[in-house]
Amino acid sequence: MAPESRPESSRESSPAARADGSLPKPSWLKVPLPGGEGYTKLKTLARELKLHTVCEEARCPNIGECWKGDHATMTLMVLGDECTRRCRFCAVKTVDKAAPPDPQEPAHVGVAVAGMNLGYVVITSVDRDDLPDGGSSHYAACIREIRARSPRTVVETLIPDYQHTDLATLMEAKPDVLAHNVEVVSRLQRKIRDPRCSFERSLETLRGAKLHHPDCFTKSSLMVGLGETHEEIMEALQQLRGAGVDFLTLGQYLRPTRRHAPVKEYVTPERFLELERFARGLGFLQVASGPLVRSSYKAGEYYAARLVHERRAQRTAANGGNAT
Repeated sequence: MAPESRPESSRESSPAARADGSLPKPSWLKVPLPGGEGYTKLKTLARELKLHTVCEEARCPNIGECWKGDHATMTLMVLGDECTRRCRFCAVKTVDKAAPPDPQEPAHVGVAVAGMNLGYVVITSVDRDDLPDGGSSHYAACIREIRARSPRTVVETLIPDYQHTDLATLMEAKPDVLAHNVEVVSRLQRKIRDPRCSFERSLETLRGAKLHHPDCFTKSSLMVGLGETHEEIMEALQQLRGAGVDFLTLGQYLRPTRRHAPVKEYVTPERFLELERFARGLGFLQVASGPLVRSSYKAGEYYAARLVHERRAQRTAANGGNAT
């Protein structure tokens, strides 16, 4: 499908810049402060088990929504809270060499997921280029502990750009959903992401995941508002679908601190709906698109969870009633 120009009716301009060059946030980006019994319970359990959550580390604006109700979704961050890459959009702290992985962490993750009775959990990690396998074996151990202690839980893994043996190690643990984010359009990769990242390398990770585990759904996420054009966004979505990606999230980039890349534009909710329609037309099985959408936004509430359970049931039936 050839890229299309955005209709004139949706060419809204961002608010006028302040004196320091920053853009004031529009009304649609305001969210209530987190709170409530469910939020407090998950926060307390994470502290007791010494677990890191990307929800907190990356200052996600949706933590109050995702950490409540029967479909609570938590994104646990394993392999520590120090990253070896320096992306200009990310609030996670960076170092050249991080602390060694905690050998007890996989068991703690399994206990936490079972204790919180999560129907859907996202496991992510910092980049650990300082480890021989990038931490993929530790990551896989976390998945296996969840399987052993909470077999009904849908496991989504949001991984670094693993390749070859490291990717195979991770995929042997058979996550239900394999997520890896391209983050920004191709032209902005070197400007916004760490120089070791690239759009094509990310596509290779997503393609490779299905080669190792064909039953796995794949997922990726794209941020907007960093200076990309509408045509570049549509080209990126076509490339993702061409790589076999099943699930897609689109969200507004929000600057964590003044040290990070500035926001170039606040994209309106109407344009997000337009992009969602375009993505669905490309054949993505699920699309979550909106100003506050993040990679794991309400993952347990979306269509993905039902698709995973249906695929599990089909696999069990094919194996004579034995789950694998």
